[in-house]
Amino acid sequence: MLDRTGDKRQDFDEDSWWTVHRGDSPVVATAIHDGHGLRANLRSLIALADEERLREEDPYTAYIIQDLVNRVIVHRSRFEVDLNRARDGAVYVDPLQAWGLTVWRDALPHELHEGSLVLHDEYYRMLRSMLLSIERRHGSFVVLDVHSYNHRRGGSTATPSDPEGAPEINIGTHSMNRDRWADVLATLLDTFRRFEFQGRRFDVRENVAFQGRGEQTRFIHEYFPQTGCAIAIEFKKFFMDEWTGEPDFEVLEALRALVASTVPDLVKALDARR
Repeated sequence: MLDRTGDKRQDFDEDSWWTVHRGDSPVVATAIHDGHGLRANLRSLIALADEERLREEDPYTAYIIQDLVNRVIVHRSRFEVDLNRARDGAVYVDPLQAWGLTVWRDALPHELHEGSLVLHDEYYRMLRSMLLSIERRHGSFVVLDVHSYNHRRGGSTATPSDPEGAPEINIGTHSMNRDRWADVLATLLDTFRRFEFQGRRFDVRENVAFQGRGEQTRFIHEYFPQTGCAIAIEFKKFFMDEWTGEPDFEVLEALRALVASTVPDLVKALDARR
């Protein structure tokens, strides 16, 4: 049986933070909100049921990126630490940070709060080291920062969000230097828009539901302003039931093929810049 990472089902212990796959390519994909794990000393303190957490996590994003040789899959839940938020807001302490949800039964003790931030610090140290290595090898690189988002917040039988403001694939570019990376971005958008599934093409738009304001893309553009192009990709959860967690593997396989299909074109776009 496949799990949400695309590997055989396995349980990651409480000490497992993330898995890094490294190969010889200038294209990297990340699934930093795929994780559902919590370390042991937080489990009795969290006020949310597993299914409530799962609804706001990004299950199956690791599955979607599994064909890229460079990929990072985070195993911890964003409810322990959100790696796509700035450090001072990475641990949710107020419902306003977490879609109105009360995350903790009581105020989180300082030492546990700080313990969660260790993951934030270490993740960005690891990411910078990994990208420095790819920069040395290839000169420049592209990071596909893959996420997903809900579109049936009113309930499993409620009317979904208006497609006008909820594209199937939202590309976020807020922190990107558009002048510098316009050719790479255009390559990605063109590849996404040409892909066919069940006789149609996906609705792919830029900065509609989200603008790509997350910490990871910001970090990459700050530390690699000349060599790193980070693109936030938000897949609407049309590949699963966001209330039950049940996946539609036909759609997931299509999205997996879609992401894999971008790599040759992105490599060519980077090579053309040399």
